[in-house]
Amino acid sequence: MARNSGTTARDGYGRLGLESSTSSCVLEAPALNETLCRALIEARLTEEDVATRLQVDPKTVRRWLEGRVPYLRFRWAIATMLGVGETDLWPQLRTTRTRPDGVIAIYPHRDTVPLDMWLRLFRSARHEIGILDETDSLLAADQPIVAALAEQARAGIKIRICLHAADQPVPRQGDRPQRTRDAAASVREAVATYAPLQEKGEVEIRLHEGVVYNSIYYSDDQMLVSHQVDGVPVKSVPTLHLELVEGSDMAATFLDAFEAVWSAAAVICLTP
Repeated sequence: MARNSGTTARDGYGRLGLESSTSSCVLEAPALNETLCRALIEARLTEEDVATRLQVDPKTVRRWLEGRVPYLRFRWAIATMLGVGETDLWPQLRTTRTRPDGVIAIYPHRDTVPLDMWLRLFRSARHEIGILDETDSLLAADQPIVAALAEQARAGIKIRICLHAADQPVPRQGDRPQRTRDAAASVREAVATYAPLQEKGEVEIRLHEGVVYNSIYYSDDQMLVSHQVDGVPVKSVPTLHLELVEGSDMAATFLDAFEAVWSAAAVICLTP
Protein backbone atom coordinates (compact mmCIF):
# COMPACT_ATOMS: atom_id res chain seq x y z
CA MET A 1 0.00 0.00 0.00
CA ALA A 2 1.25 3.49 -0.82
CA ARG A 3 2.62 5.56 2.00
CA ASN A 4 0.55 8.49 3.24
CA SER A 5 1.00 11.58 5.35
CA GLY A 6 -1.07 10.29 8.28
CA THR A 7 -0.88 7.27 10.59
CA THR A 8 -2.79 4.06 9.95
CA ALA A 9 -4.86 1.97 12.33
CA ARG A 10 -7.76 -0.46 12.27
CA ASP A 11 -10.93 0.18 14.23
CA GLY A 12 -13.09 -2.39 16.03
CA TYR A 13 -14.67 -3.40 12.73
CA GLY A 14 -11.36 -4.04 11.01
CA ARG A 15 -11.62 -0.94 8.83
CA LEU A 16 -8.52 0.94 7.78
CA GLY A 17 -8.31 4.52 8.98
CA LEU A 18 -6.07 7.45 8.08
CA GLU A 19 -5.59 9.98 10.83
CA SER A 20 -3.91 13.39 11.01
CA SER A 21 -4.07 16.34 13.37
CA THR A 22 -6.59 18.07 11.13
CA SER A 23 -8.58 15.36 9.35
CA SER A 24 -9.48 11.71 9.63
CA CYS A 25 -10.99 9.30 7.16
CA VAL A 26 -12.13 5.74 7.65
CA LEU A 27 -11.83 3.83 4.40
CA GLU A 28 -13.28 0.50 3.44
CA ALA A 29 -10.80 -1.97 1.91
CA PRO A 30 -10.32 -3.12 -0.76
CA ALA A 31 -12.06 -0.44 -2.88
CA LEU A 32 -10.98 2.55 -0.79
CA ASN A 33 -9.95 5.72 -2.61
CA GLU A 34 -6.63 6.40 -0.90
CA THR A 35 -5.78 9.22 -3.30
CA LEU A 36 -8.92 11.17 -2.42
CA CYS A 37 -8.44 10.67 1.31
CA ARG A 38 -4.81 11.70 1.11
CA ALA A 39 -5.75 14.81 -0.89
CA LEU A 40 -8.29 15.82 1.76
CA ILE A 41 -5.70 15.41 4.50
CA GLU A 42 -3.18 17.53 2.59
CA ALA A 43 -5.86 20.20 2.02
CA ARG A 44 -6.78 20.06 5.73
CA LEU A 45 -10.39 19.23 4.89
CA THR A 46 -12.62 16.81 6.77
CA GLU A 47 -15.52 14.81 5.41
CA GLU A 48 -17.84 17.29 7.08
CA ASP A 49 -16.08 20.20 5.35
CA VAL A 50 -16.60 18.61 1.95
CA ALA A 51 -20.21 17.73 2.73
CA THR A 52 -20.94 21.31 3.78
CA ARG A 53 -19.36 22.85 0.69
CA LEU A 54 -21.15 20.48 -1.69
CA GLN A 55 -24.39 20.48 0.34
CA VAL A 56 -24.54 16.71 0.64
CA ASP A 57 -24.80 14.31 3.57
CA PRO A 58 -21.46 13.40 5.20
CA LYS A 59 -22.39 9.75 4.63
CA THR A 60 -22.28 10.48 0.90
CA VAL A 61 -18.73 11.77 1.21
CA ARG A 62 -17.85 8.63 3.22
CA ARG A 63 -19.14 6.45 0.36
CA TRP A 64 -16.93 8.38 -2.07
CA LEU A 65 -13.95 7.72 0.17
CA GLU A 66 -14.87 4.05 0.28
CA GLY A 67 -14.64 3.84 -3.50
CA ARG A 68 -17.95 4.96 -4.96
CA VAL A 69 -17.49 7.37 -7.90
CA PRO A 70 -19.47 10.62 -7.50
CA TYR A 71 -21.69 12.11 -10.17
CA LEU A 72 -19.89 14.35 -12.69
CA ARG A 73 -20.84 17.68 -11.08
CA PHE A 74 -19.51 16.50 -7.71
CA ARG A 75 -16.29 15.18 -9.27
CA TRP A 76 -15.69 18.55 -10.88
CA ALA A 77 -16.46 20.36 -7.63
CA ILE A 78 -14.13 18.15 -5.57
CA ALA A 79 -11.30 18.35 -8.11
CA THR A 80 -11.63 22.14 -8.20
CA MET A 81 -11.74 22.31 -4.40
CA LEU A 82 -8.51 20.30 -4.15
CA GLY A 83 -6.79 21.92 -7.14
CA VAL A 84 -6.14 18.65 -8.98
CA GLY A 85 -7.37 16.91 -12.10
CA GLU A 86 -10.51 14.79 -12.02
CA THR A 87 -8.68 11.69 -13.26
CA ASP A 88 -5.98 12.16 -10.61
CA LEU A 89 -8.63 11.38 -7.99
CA TRP A 90 -10.50 8.77 -10.06
CA PRO A 91 -7.93 7.24 -12.44
CA GLN A 92 -10.40 4.59 -13.55
CA LEU A 93 -12.17 7.30 -15.56
CA ARG A 94 -9.22 7.33 -17.95
CA THR A 95 -10.28 3.93 -19.25
CA THR A 96 -14.02 4.60 -19.28
CA ARG A 97 -14.07 8.10 -20.76
CA THR A 98 -11.63 9.61 -23.25
CA ARG A 99 -10.64 13.25 -23.54
CA PRO A 100 -8.87 14.84 -26.53
CA ASP A 101 -5.08 14.89 -26.37
CA GLY A 102 -3.86 18.16 -24.97
CA VAL A 103 -6.81 18.71 -22.61
CA ILE A 104 -5.54 18.69 -19.03
CA ALA A 105 -8.74 19.78 -17.26
CA ILE A 106 -12.18 21.22 -17.93
CA TYR A 107 -13.71 23.74 -15.54
CA PRO A 108 -17.47 24.36 -15.81
CA HIS A 109 -17.01 28.03 -14.89
CA ARG A 110 -14.05 30.37 -14.98
CA ASP A 111 -14.49 31.30 -11.32
CA THR A 112 -14.03 27.63 -10.36
CA VAL A 113 -10.42 27.71 -11.59
CA PRO A 114 -8.46 27.79 -8.31
CA LEU A 115 -6.22 30.79 -7.70
CA ASP A 116 -3.37 28.33 -7.19
CA MET A 117 -3.93 27.08 -10.74
CA TRP A 118 -3.55 30.59 -12.18
CA LEU A 119 -0.40 31.14 -10.12
CA ARG A 120 1.12 27.78 -11.13
CA LEU A 121 0.39 28.55 -14.78
CA PHE A 122 2.13 31.93 -14.85
CA ARG A 123 4.98 30.94 -12.52
CA SER A 124 5.77 27.93 -14.70
CA ALA A 125 6.78 30.12 -17.66
CA ARG A 126 10.42 30.00 -18.68
CA HIS A 127 10.12 31.97 -21.90
CA GLU A 128 6.84 33.77 -22.53
CA ILE A 129 3.41 34.64 -21.07
CA GLY A 130 0.44 35.87 -23.09
CA ILE A 131 -2.87 37.33 -21.93
CA LEU A 132 -5.82 38.05 -24.24
CA ASP A 133 -8.73 39.45 -22.25
CA GLU A 134 -11.95 40.61 -23.83
CA THR A 135 -14.06 42.87 -21.62
CA ASP A 136 -13.09 42.23 -18.04
CA SER A 137 -10.28 42.88 -15.59
CA LEU A 138 -10.74 39.79 -13.40
CA LEU A 139 -7.05 38.94 -13.53
CA ALA A 140 -5.93 42.53 -13.09
CA ALA A 141 -8.11 42.76 -9.98
CA ASP A 142 -6.34 39.80 -8.39
CA GLN A 143 -3.21 41.13 -6.72
CA PRO A 144 -1.46 37.74 -6.26
CA ILE A 145 -1.67 37.19 -10.03
CA VAL A 146 -0.37 40.67 -10.84
CA ALA A 147 2.44 40.12 -8.33
CA ALA A 148 3.31 36.80 -10.02
CA LEU A 149 3.44 38.54 -13.41
CA ALA A 150 5.72 41.25 -11.97
CA GLU A 151 7.99 38.56 -10.53
CA GLN A 152 8.21 36.84 -13.90
CA ALA A 153 8.89 40.13 -15.70
CA ARG A 154 11.79 40.82 -13.34
CA ALA A 155 13.10 37.31 -14.07
CA GLY A 156 13.29 38.15 -17.78
CA ILE A 157 10.13 36.39 -18.97
CA LYS A 158 8.54 38.10 -21.98
CA ILE A 159 4.93 39.12 -21.27
CA ARG A 160 2.34 40.17 -23.87
CA ILE A 161 -1.01 41.57 -22.75
CA CYS A 162 -3.80 42.34 -25.22
CA LEU A 163 -7.07 44.01 -24.17
CA HIS A 164 -10.06 45.35 -26.06
CA ALA A 165 -9.89 49.08 -26.74
CA ALA A 166 -11.91 50.76 -23.98
CA ASP A 167 -13.59 53.26 -26.31
CA GLN A 168 -14.75 50.67 -28.86
CA PRO A 169 -18.05 48.74 -28.74
CA VAL A 170 -17.86 44.96 -28.76
CA PRO A 171 -20.10 43.74 -31.61
CA ARG A 172 -22.08 40.57 -31.11
CA GLN A 173 -24.86 38.89 -33.04
CA GLY A 174 -26.54 41.36 -35.36
CA ASP A 175 -23.62 43.79 -34.86
CA ARG A 176 -25.30 45.29 -31.81
CA PRO A 177 -22.77 47.19 -29.68
CA GLN A 178 -22.59 45.44 -26.33
CA ARG A 179 -19.84 47.31 -24.49
CA THR A 180 -21.23 49.11 -21.47
CA ARG A 181 -19.76 52.05 -19.62
CA ASP A 182 -18.86 49.71 -16.76
CA ALA A 183 -17.05 47.32 -19.11
CA ALA A 184 -15.08 50.18 -20.67
CA ALA A 185 -14.11 51.41 -17.22
CA SER A 186 -13.08 47.87 -16.31
CA VAL A 187 -10.66 47.71 -19.24
CA ARG A 188 -9.20 51.11 -18.39
CA GLU A 189 -8.62 49.90 -14.84
CA ALA A 190 -6.93 46.75 -16.18
CA VAL A 191 -4.62 48.83 -18.38
CA ALA A 192 -3.75 51.04 -15.42
CA THR A 193 -2.96 47.95 -13.32
CA TYR A 194 -0.82 46.27 -15.96
CA ALA A 195 1.05 49.45 -16.96
CA PRO A 196 3.60 49.35 -14.07
CA LEU A 197 4.70 45.91 -15.28
CA GLN A 198 6.43 47.62 -18.20
CA GLU A 199 9.01 48.98 -15.77
CA LYS A 200 9.79 45.45 -14.52
CA GLY A 201 10.96 43.93 -17.78
CA GLU A 202 9.98 42.99 -21.33
CA VAL A 203 6.24 43.65 -21.05
CA GLU A 204 4.17 44.89 -23.99
CA ILE A 205 0.53 45.98 -23.87
CA ARG A 206 -1.68 46.29 -26.93
CA LEU A 207 -5.31 47.21 -27.55
CA HIS A 208 -7.41 45.53 -30.22
CA GLU A 209 -10.69 46.62 -31.77
CA GLY A 210 -11.87 43.35 -33.24
CA VAL A 211 -14.18 40.60 -32.01
CA VAL A 212 -12.72 37.68 -30.09
CA TYR A 213 -14.67 34.72 -28.78
CA ASN A 214 -12.17 33.41 -26.25
CA SER A 215 -10.00 34.81 -23.50
CA ILE A 216 -6.57 33.17 -23.71
CA TYR A 217 -3.93 32.98 -20.99
CA TYR A 218 -0.82 31.02 -21.96
CA SER A 219 2.49 30.22 -20.35
CA ASP A 220 4.93 28.58 -22.78
CA ASP A 221 3.18 25.32 -23.74
CA GLN A 222 0.20 25.46 -21.34
CA MET A 223 -2.85 27.70 -21.33
CA LEU A 224 -6.26 28.44 -19.86
CA VAL A 225 -8.94 29.33 -22.40
CA SER A 226 -12.32 30.81 -21.43
CA HIS A 227 -15.08 30.60 -24.05
CA GLN A 228 -17.25 33.69 -24.48
CA VAL A 229 -20.97 32.88 -24.35
CA ASP A 230 -23.62 35.45 -25.20
CA GLY A 231 -25.64 36.47 -22.18
CA VAL A 232 -23.34 34.68 -19.72
CA PRO A 233 -21.05 36.63 -17.33
CA VAL A 234 -17.35 36.12 -17.95
CA LYS A 235 -16.88 34.52 -14.54
CA SER A 236 -19.42 31.81 -15.43
CA VAL A 237 -18.14 30.68 -18.84
CA PRO A 238 -16.50 27.26 -19.36
CA THR A 239 -12.71 27.19 -19.18
CA LEU A 240 -10.23 24.67 -20.61
CA HIS A 241 -6.74 23.88 -19.34
CA LEU A 242 -4.73 22.88 -22.42
CA GLU A 243 -1.16 21.98 -23.31
CA LEU A 244 0.74 21.73 -26.56
CA VAL A 245 1.27 18.07 -27.39
CA GLU A 246 2.45 16.31 -30.51
CA GLY A 247 -0.40 15.04 -32.62
CA SER A 248 -2.99 17.53 -31.32
CA ASP A 249 -3.56 21.02 -32.69
CA MET A 250 -6.14 22.17 -30.13
CA ALA A 251 -3.80 24.38 -28.08
CA ALA A 252 -1.95 25.46 -31.23
CA THR A 253 -5.23 26.72 -32.69
CA PHE A 254 -5.75 29.06 -29.76
CA LEU A 255 -2.14 30.25 -29.96
CA ASP A 256 -2.72 31.06 -33.64
CA ALA A 257 -5.84 33.01 -32.64
CA PHE A 258 -3.82 34.94 -30.07
CA GLU A 259 -1.18 35.81 -32.67
CA ALA A 260 -3.80 36.96 -35.17
CA VAL A 261 -5.38 39.36 -32.67
CA TRP A 262 -1.99 40.51 -31.39
CA SER A 263 -0.64 41.34 -34.85
CA ALA A 264 -3.66 43.56 -35.59
CA ALA A 265 -3.67 45.31 -32.21
CA ALA A 266 -2.29 48.78 -31.56
CA VAL A 267 0.88 49.11 -29.51
CA ILE A 268 0.60 51.39 -26.51
CA CYS A 269 3.34 52.69 -24.27
CA LEU A 270 2.20 53.51 -20.76
CA THR A 271 3.76 54.92 -17.66
CA PRO A 272 2.25 54.40 -14.19
